[in-house]
Amino acid sequence: MLSKGSIVVIGSLALLVVLAGITVANAGGTRSRDQVCNASADYFLGMEDYGEAIATHRRLLKAHPADALAHYHLGFAYGMSGDHPQEIAEYRKAAALGLRQWDLYLNLGRALLEAGDLSGASNALNTSVALAPDRPESRFNLGLAYERRAMFAAAQAQLQISLRLDPRQPDARNMMGLIFAEERDYSRARQIWDGLARTEPDFAPARANLAILDRMEHAPAGRPPADRNTLRTAFAINPN
Repeated sequence: MLSKGSIVVIGSLALLVVLAGITVANAGGTRSRDQVCNASADYFLGMEDYGEAIATHRRLLKAHPADALAHYHLGFAYGMSGDHPQEIAEYRKAAALGLRQWDLYLNLGRALLEAGDLSGASNALNTSVALAPDRPESRFNLGLAYERRAMFAAAQAQLQISLRLDPRQPDARNMMGLIFAEERDYSRARQIWDGLARTEPDFAPARANLAILDRMEHAPAGRPPADRNTLRTAFAINPN
């Protein structure tokens, strides 16, 4: 829950779930069958029957424990079912077995970010960027990891690259405004949120953040500026 007065942050790219051979977006999604670890097991992933996907992948791995792609897909199914410790464990098994796919490291980084392992998330997302430098999702999520570590210059650099790769990202622009606010450069934060409110009138966080800035600017004299915990207390990256 966002506490009263906290800057609103919602990350649509962070909500994107990508799986090798099956790309699943929140609203229905699209699917490609160009790569499968097992057609029967991955069928249940495509049908979003994650309980059966877990069962079938576990049976597959009992017979073929070194199948890195099956570990990855099992981790994905665990994550979509809400079992994030098992999700992370299976992603790490896939990585240890040598699977080098940008989306594996993106999903691992996102899961670690949600778990609060900021260093681990940064490492995984850096690997995702190295494997696919032109994917805006990886750049955006790496920017989030850096922002959480208060590495604001590095976060801004990744968000700027992400926006160059895909300018249609109100969440990335909103995050840039947040970083300026965290740096107490409120005028630049306002410029970004004013622009968002004009160009993306349905993007509620921009309007909410402008209202927060208004309250901050009209605070009683001598009141200290809002600290980082007040400005940013929550971030929604639940893939479900």
